[in-house]
Amino acid sequence: VTVLIWDDAREGKDKLVLEFSFPKPVLAVRMRHDRLVVALQSRLYVFSFPHRPTKLFEFDTRDNPKGIVDLCPSVERALLVFPGHKCGSLQLVDLGSAKPGTSSAPVTINAHQSEVGCAALSAPGSLVASASRRGTLIRLFCTQSRARLLELRRGTDPATLYCLAFSPDCSFLCAASDKGTGHVFALRDTRLNRRSALARVGKVGPVLGPYVESQWSLASFTIPAEAPGVCAFGRAGRSPSSVIGEC
Repeated sequence: VTVLIWDDAREGKDKLVLEFSFPKPVLAVRMRHDRLVVALQSRLYVFSFPHRPTKLFEFDTRDNPKGIVDLCPSVERALLVFPGHKCGSLQLVDLGSAKPGTSSAPVTINAHQSEVGCAALSAPGSLVASASRRGTLIRLFCTQSRARLLELRRGTDPATLYCLAFSPDCSFLCAASDKGTGHVFALRDTRLNRRSALARVGKVGPVLGPYVESQWSLASFTIPAEAPGVCAFGRAGRSPSSVIGEC
C-alpha cells in the first residue's frame, strides 16, 4: 500500500514528489510543515518531511481500525495523539522532544471506559478532545496536566463520530456524526452551552448526576447522514465566523 505526495504548485505534469510504501493498508495520513504521520491498523510511522524524508519513529498501537490519529500544526509544539494500549486511553507524544531510537514512559490520558472513537488536538496543542465509540460524550483534556476540563454531551443515542474540530482560537469545538447532525460547543464561555432542565432542580441521584451535569451544544446543524462528513471553522479576522461541513 502506497502514500503519494503531490506538489500542486509544481510546474509541468510531473507533480508527484514523494512516495512511501507500507506492508498493510493505510488508514490515515497527517501532515505538518516538518513531519508526516501514517497510521496502519496497529502501527504508526513518523517521518521527517518534506526534504529527504527519513523514518524517525514507529509506534505500536492498540487495534485502531479507524486510523485515529492527530498531529498538532504548531511550530512550538509537535504533539501527536493516538489511542493508547489501554482501552479508552489516549497516548500523547511530543515529537519535538522525543529522540529517535530511544524509548520513554508514554504520556497517557485515561479518557473513556470503552474504545476511543475519535480524537483531535487544538492548533496550539494545549487541548485534546475525544469521544468513545458510543459517541454520546465528548471529553476535553489539558495536554500539559492531563486533567479533564469539560464533559460535553452530543446526545443520548449511540453514534459514530466522524470528526472533532477546534476553532483556531480554541473558543469552540465542532462535532459531526452519522446521525446527520453537527454540533457546536463553547469551550471558553461555557455559559453559552445548554444544560438539562433537571440542572435547575438541584441535587440529583448518582444515576442522573452525570447526565444532568453535562453541557449540551449551543447550536446544531444538519448534514447528510448517508456519508461520512468532516467539519471545520471558517474565520473573518481573529474570530471564528462560520462552521464548514463537507461530506
